[in-house]
Amino acid sequence: MIHVVIGTKAQLVKMGPVMAELESRGAAWNFVFTGQHHETIRDLRENFGVRDPDVVLHEGRDIKSVPAMAVWMARILARALLRRPDPFRGDRRGIVLVHGDTFSCLLGALLARVRGLRVGHVESGLRSFDLFNPFPEELTRVLTFRLTDVYFCPGAWAVENLRGHRGRKIDTVHNTLLDSLRLAAARMESVDVPVPRGRYCVVSLHRFENIFDRAAMERVVGLVERIAERMPALFILHPPTRAKLKRFGMMERLKGNPRIRLRPRYDYFRFIKLVWNSEFLATDGGSNQEECFYMGKPCLLLRKATERQEGIGRNVVLSRYEESAVDGFLENYRDLAFGFADFGESPTRTIVDEVVGRFGG
Repeated sequence: MIHVVIGTKAQLVKMGPVMAELESRGAAWNFVFTGQHHETIRDLRENFGVRDPDVVLHEGRDIKSVPAMAVWMARILARALLRRPDPFRGDRRGIVLVHGDTFSCLLGALLARVRGLRVGHVESGLRSFDLFNPFPEELTRVLTFRLTDVYFCPGAWAVENLRGHRGRKIDTVHNTLLDSLRLAAARMESVDVPVPRGRYCVVSLHRFENIFDRAAMERVVGLVERIAERMPALFILHPPTRAKLKRFGMMERLKGNPRIRLRPRYDYFRFIKLVWNSEFLATDGGSNQEECFYMGKPCLLLRKATERQEGIGRNVVLSRYEESAVDGFLENYRDLAFGFADFGESPTRTIVDEVVGRFGG
């Protein structure tokens, strides 16, 4: 059997096409949901036509802080060692697909090893080569590599990064996000979301390094205000970001800025429609960087470093939190746009062909 273990919004966006393809082929597959994030997950499953999970490992609140994630993961692993429950239904010959760099990714790989199953890592081989930046994502990636048997790598650079690791490396050429965007583009006209009149940009921030303490949040909010001076901004409120803004007393500051409009976190199709119609996206998200590359949309990364290659030197500018880099982007972003490009290959089909062909799905 083929087992898919995911637990976050970003993972569902990128694995949604894979799960939909498994379903359309009539493959025997098992959907294990870790429960790391619950908010908007149902909407996202509806976006991609993904069924309800077969197994849910955590039913409580979303797991947001790094210490809470460590405790949550330890509890699930302890239950797995006691075989309560067996998320893989007694299977001992199949493969467990995990994705990316989250705690749910590492948890899925560890659960697979506990049960003696093979691990397939989707979006494998990405590296920043700095264990503390981004943290904890770079660390979870490196640990997951050591547990993996089949590496699905979004490009030759990612394959090369895995030279020292044993196992089968498969170049999917692009990220599965390309297939997610194709589906979103096909349904764009039917998506109901209020798109502002006139020019605007979208701001999306949620990463640990930008919201974990007051100084970090003060720095990034200051940059958002600098951006808004030049371009009206839609600020997407991810739940952890909203909580930190309130905690540090910055929510009213943003609400009082007439150039910044606060919006809730949307499902995937609504968010993409807002970005599609915007002038540019300012973000700290690696997936957002990839989305902008495939859309040909200018993107300002509010990060010190990125482990992803998509768009760097073309339509994506890494700010490193430098005001001069932000100002340069705002002056020249129009020159970075090139429009949506269909790259031809389907990374989803490459992955599903492999797992169905080799693991009896």
